[in-house]
Order: sequence, then C-alpha cells, then structure tokens
Amino acid sequence: MRKILFLLLSLAAFPFFLFSQTLLKSSEESYFDFLSLTGEIERPTLNFRTFSDNKWEKKETEEPFSFFIIGPEWYNSYNTSEPYGQNDGLLWQGKGYNTILSGGVRFEYFGFELTLKPEITFSQNAAFEFITPAYKGRSDYEGKAGDYGYYGLASIDAPQRFGDKPFFSFGPGESELRYTWNNITLGFGTQSIWVGPAEINPLIHSNNAPNYPKIDLGLRKTKIIIPWKNIDLGNLEIRNWWGYLSESDYFDLDQSNDHNLISAFSLAWEPPFIKGFSLGINRNMLSKWNNIDTYSLFHIYWPFIDTKAGLDENDQRFSLTLDYMLPSSGFEMYLEWARNDYSPNLEFVIRYPFHTQAWTGGIKKAVIFPNNLKGKFLFEITHLEASADYYNLIGWSTTFYNHHKISQGYTNEGQWLGAGIGTGGNSQFAGLYLYYDKGNSLFFFQRTNPDLDYTMFVDSKKDSGEGHSAQANIRTTLSLGVTGDYFIIENLKLHYGLIITDDMNYLNVSQQNSASNHRFNGSIQLGAKYYF
Repeated sequence: MRKILFLLLSLAAFPFFLFSQTLLKSSEESYFDFLSLTGEIERPTLNFRTFSDNKWEKKETEEPFSFFIIGPEWYNSYNTSEPYGQNDGLLWQGKGYNTILSGGVRFEYFGFELTLKPEITFSQNAAFEFITPAYKGRSDYEGKAGDYGYYGLASIDAPQRFGDKPFFSFGPGESELRYTWNNITLGFGTQSIWVGPAEINPLIHSNNAPNYPKIDLGLRKTKIIIPWKNIDLGNLEIRNWWGYLSESDYFDLDQSNDHNLISAFSLAWEPPFIKGFSLGINRNMLSKWNNIDTYSLFHIYWPFIDTKAGLDENDQRFSLTLDYMLPSSGFEMYLEWARNDYSPNLEFVIRYPFHTQAWTGGIKKAVIFPNNLKGKFLFEITHLEASADYYNLIGWSTTFYNHHKISQGYTNEGQWLGAGIGTGGNSQFAGLYLYYDKGNSLFFFQRTNPDLDYTMFVDSKKDSGEGHSAQANIRTTLSLGVTGDYFIIENLKLHYGLIITDDMNYLNVSQQNSASNHRFNGSIQLGAKYYF
C-alpha cells in the first residue's frame, strides 16, 4: 500500500507521466528510470528501446483505439566558442545559436501503431578554430572533408564543422508505422534506437546521430513459460533491424558511395532465478549499400567468427552487456564490453582477449531526501582507446569507430552512431539527478579525452620540436553544468541549462612549456514543451 501511495503522489507531481510512451533521454524517461530503481514500477525493456518500446504504463485492458498528441517541444542552445552537444539526433549544436522544433501525433488501433513526429532544426554554425583535417590537400575531398573533415584516421565521416554557413535540417524524427501481436512486433520508420544499459555513452547504438530509415522485427520484453511443465524461463527480448545510412554533405565528391547498410540484432535475457539481473548480446555489420546480398543481410546470425568477417568489405562490431538492479537498496550496476574486430581462431582470443576492445560501465543509486525530494546518483566511465597490441605490436593505426573499406566509419550523416564522445577516447561522468514537485535538475561533471588514438598514432609521429611531446599535446575537456525542467503551469514545462567547458589543448597542441592551451565554452540551454 505504501508503494502504491508513493507512486500516485509521484505521478501527481509530474503530470507529463500520464502518457504511456516516453522519448529517449527525456526527463520523463529519467524519472521513470528512478522509479524502477526504487522498485515502484517495472522497466518495459531489457536491452533495446525506441520511443514506441518505452511504454512504462501497463494497462489491465487495452482500448481498441487510442490517440494522443506529442509535444510540441522547442529546444534552443547557444555555444559561445565551439560545438557542444551529445545524444541530440538531427540537431548539430555548433558554435552560436542552435534550435530544434518537433511535435506530432500517435495513433494505436488493434495492434497497429502510427507515430508522426517530424522535426526541423537550425544551426548558426559559426566559425571556430579546429584541428587540420586528415583529408587536407586531397582533391577528391576538396571543399568538403578536405576543409571541414575529421582530423583522425582518413576513413571517418565526422566533420568538425558542417560547412561555413548557417543551415536548416528537416527530418521525419520519431515517425513510424508498426504492428504488434502478442509482443511480436514489426515496424518501419525512423525512430532512434538505444542499445544497452549505459546512460550516457552506449557503445553499439545511441540517439546521437540523426535518425535513419529502418525495418525492425522481433520480440518485445516477454516472460517465457513452458506451458506443459509450467517452467518459468524468465524474460526474453529479441530485436533485429536493417537500416539505410547516409554520409554527410561534407565528406567526399564520390556520389556512388553515399549510403551504407546496417544489419543488426540485440538479444537480452533476464533469468527467473536472479531478480533484476539481465544479460545481453548485440551485433551489427556495416556494408556498402550497392553491394547488398544475403551475406550483408544475414551473416550477423552466424554464431562463429570466421576470417572473412574481419578481412572483407564489411565492418562488424559486437558487445556483451550485463545489468544488475537491486530495488531493495535502490542500487544498479551495469557494464557493456565490445569488440570491433574478430580473431581467426580461439587461440587468438585466448592469447589476447582484449584486442580492439571498448567498454562502458556505471553505477546508479537512488536516494530519498526530506520534503519529498528524490534523487539519483550516476557515475559512468567509458573507454574507447585502441588496445595495447595496436600501440606496441601491430604497428598500424586504428580506432574503434573506423574501418578502411567503409570509408564513412561508424557514423550516419556525419555523427557517431555509438557513444557520443566519439572514437578513440575516454570519458568519466558523475551526476546527481534531483526530482521535486515542480520539475527536475541534473548537476554533473564530465572529463573527456577526445580521440586519444589520434594523439598516439598520428600526433606522436610529428616533429614536435622545442620540448613538445605527444603527451603534452593530449586534448582534455572538463565540463561542469546544471540542466533541468520546471513546470510553470500544469501542462507547460520549461527547460534550462548552463554548462561551462574548458577545452584544454583544443588543437591538440600545448604551449612551448607544456602548459595547456585553453578554450572556454559556455553552453546556454532554453526550451519549452506543452502537454495536451
């Protein structure tokens, strides 16, 4: 009875939680996550989630027809010195003013679901000084990646700046058509995908890049029981998807390679004998769109990793996830461990299992303060640096989101599909979420090394001169901020945020005495959302 009363009071304080679906990385999802951490409600997913899967409200009887309006929602940011932003989909938060406006409707009718939620963005995209692109001087990238492209390995479509002019972007956003029968679900649309338990930097898939068209098929989180023996096998979740990726407008002049295929699956299991514990496996492969065949579509289901899978024109990654939540103590710990290259036999794995590895791990702790103030501590560490065998033994350059044949790397429209911090670096994030009667706040600190692989493989080979060293040139960003939401009236929520970042050695170059060069950025955020 006490739990039910607590939940009702919580929902009454947050009117937007009356809706059944919640957007990825929204304040609604954050608060529901807190309630699941305290055992008040159950999470609707195990390892794979989209807007349509994020159904936190489970009704005893489903209405044959339902309809609700999503938003509208308007977000604005202003960056004083350089780009800042992560897990923001279509929006590119460059230097200057940035905004996104979205809204839509959702219909549900006898298993059919139609979501229409388009979005439009604007980025001032003001000029700032950035690292010399790796494509500089190459005629096939002139005016594109040669001027604005990525500075690391020259096989990644990740512009440091998207041209030299302000620009608008328009996309279908979280739009989708879906049919679900007994938790077996088939959908076509552009809803963003989040894979794994990570809160900030999932390795395999996040909503950091713009959405892309995809078909997905699978089984939503479902309890599996063998009927004739009444044996409980726990909860199972299986999702498969095939998507159409695009390069940015600022990569190369070759129009024949503008698109790639992503084929992927996510499998998760919550055993019945360990409450709150789940295991997951995720695998995907990028292939050239013009070369689609049965191999590129279905090889990810082959349980063994052969030599061809590491040497052909396909780029594969897989990850293992572990998530253990203890609602009795409001505590959760999680881990995602991944590889982006495969060994030709078991002995290779035994000799050095850490080849091409990356990992993200974190802990959460729910706390209850006086005066109905609730909170959640989060600490997450991400490691995407190249494995030591590349540095010390193999001798050629690599990085986690790169492939020499898939020249755009692990990106869509120039932004990272996986961890928003990008390839080759590391991140440490510490945050305190607070939930109160009129809204919520997040106080956080984050330290990041952007693409240390560039420093190790490229910068360390340069003639540094006059006491410089690659170690002194290491780039580091320190961010301290507060963001949150406040209801000024029952159906109108305002968003606010102020984040200060110290970008140390922002050009990957230190001063002559090895002191850091500093560039400070202020990111100011304002937004509003209306709930019908």
